[in-house]
Amino acid sequence: MGKPYKKLKKILWIVGITGAVYGTFRFLLPLVVPFLFAWGIAILLRPSARWIEKRCRIRVGGRWLGIPAGFAAILELIIILIALTGGLYLGFQKLCKEMIMFLDAVPGWITALDEWLTSLCHWMEEGLCLTPNCMVYLMREMLRGLMDSGKRTAMPYLMTNSAVLLRKGMAFLIISIILVVSVGLAVQEMDTWKERCSRSLFARELQMIGRRLAIVANAYLRTQVVIMILTTLLCTAGFWIIGNPYYALAGIGTGILDALPIFGTGTVIFPWAAFCAVRGQWGRGLFLMALYVVCYFLRQILETRMMGNRVGLSPLETLITMYVGLQLFGIAGLLLGPVGVLLVRDLMGAVEESWKKDEYCNY
Repeated sequence: MGKPYKKLKKILWIVGITGAVYGTFRFLLPLVVPFLFAWGIAILLRPSARWIEKRCRIRVGGRWLGIPAGFAAILELIIILIALTGGLYLGFQKLCKEMIMFLDAVPGWITALDEWLTSLCHWMEEGLCLTPNCMVYLMREMLRGLMDSGKRTAMPYLMTNSAVLLRKGMAFLIISIILVVSVGLAVQEMDTWKERCSRSLFARELQMIGRRLAIVANAYLRTQVVIMILTTLLCTAGFWIIGNPYYALAGIGTGILDALPIFGTGTVIFPWAAFCAVRGQWGRGLFLMALYVVCYFLRQILETRMMGNRVGLSPLETLITMYVGLQLFGIAGLLLGPVGVLLVRDLMGAVEESWKKDEYCNY
């Protein structure tokens, strides 16, 4: 009866730990995500902030006065954000110039599309023995009705969602302020929090969770950076091959979009390939689709292999956990899936280790 009891006990523990991890990720994690993010930034800024605190001190009346490490970290973060904002502004300026050039070329494309549709309608009229220009008039009425319908649908949508966008913008501003302040406080109080965790009853579990989160987050970020760089290089080279004059800007933009969870390279390549097909440039369209396939498999292969090698899971295990996490938690599940599995495995290992100690003591 010993073995069945142990198996049942282990199954119950696995189910209980898995349920606890799922409940934590589902209900508790969304409440503390900004502070976890702030803690990660604080870890990166802490060495330089401490250096500033030690170097920028003066002695006044027998007391040392200087810049606190938390305040120095906030200043560093603000400078970094200003630099990033400036870079985004310059990039947006360049994008606007390219967009103006694009809009200047749109009338010519519309004319070419109109000529193609007109010739198609005439071909259908001849083939079906219809009255001349009847298909042309029908097509124009359909396009005009489609445009009017789009305007009627878009205006109420914009009016209805403007208040929602305003609320979300205010919430984002408030969260950003909380994040910046939290970074400074985390740098200032990091030693105190570490001491509290070390004296906690759950010190081992907290250390285990922190270590796993750090390992998986580091592996995920490294993997995404590598994939983004390779995708950018591939797309830039591909756009240069087809003779696009904006190959560098288009390649960088596609690489950045591919790193974002919602978009991907298909956001740029699919409409581009469809437009090439409409214009009769089948070779260019097929080349773009082949480029998308290469970028897609590059992401799938590198994401599973690099993530798996760094977090201790096989490529298949990584793919399964990321897919399950995606189904349970959405986009965030791509990171939470591997973290959850590793936490369950580590916590279960700690439980089994305690069983072995109990058995040894009883023996």
